[in-house]
Amino acid sequence: MITLEFFNLYLIIMAAIAVVVFVTLFFVDAGYGYLFNPKFGFPVPNKIAWFLMEVPVFIGMCALWWGSDVRFETAPLLLFLVFQTHYFQRSFIFPLLLRGNSKMPVGIMLMGAVFNTLNAIMQGYWIFYLAPQQNYYADWFSKPYIYIGVAIFLFGFITNLHSDYIIRHLRKPGDTKHYIPKGGMFRYVSSANYFGEFMEWVGFAIASWSWSGALFALWTFANLGPRANSLYKRYEKEFGEEFTSLGRKRMIPFIY
Repeated sequence: MITLEFFNLYLIIMAAIAVVVFVTLFFVDAGYGYLFNPKFGFPVPNKIAWFLMEVPVFIGMCALWWGSDVRFETAPLLLFLVFQTHYFQRSFIFPLLLRGNSKMPVGIMLMGAVFNTLNAIMQGYWIFYLAPQQNYYADWFSKPYIYIGVAIFLFGFITNLHSDYIIRHLRKPGDTKHYIPKGGMFRYVSSANYFGEFMEWVGFAIASWSWSGALFALWTFANLGPRANSLYKRYEKEFGEEFTSLGRKRMIPFIY
């Protein structure tokens, strides 16, 4: 059994790593997708890579949920369902929707799978084991953050799905050109899909009202914020004034 003291140390270590990742990614692009770079290992077909990268957290959360004594109590069950809504879509639906023959370096896939496994422990152990020990869920539904958090999560989830849809439909079959995404939240940012995902985990952090949830939101920005910056620069380089004249931010409307 993991103690609260050990768990808090685990969160501190994960937070420190997030800061290192955030700084590093401003100097080293995560080489997948539009920024594909073979130096991160041999290429794996995107459909397979995304499944193998995302499914560990889905399975890990299921195992932690099922092994707990509170699996059918309303508050932890709701948080479990909110969390798994994203990862069911990302593990089993998103890979099937991918078009073309793009690939992901195996190194990126493995790093993502490792983080997702650690994150399953970070979120699941708090929700199903440590929080119940402290009577954390007492009067849970009389507090505002569960409702605010779920609403923000759903906004982010819908934004993420819609933005991914726009990206998938930029090209017609056989077309290999690059295009500037338009519509939806792309009116305001160049990486609207990342904005949506960040909002999901900000919402989850509020709904769970936990340091582990807040740390996941921090990790999401540490990973996606620098990547959004790299993509912005790539759009600037490739499209020039056609892109810069749109006046978009990188990831967070009106801010960044």
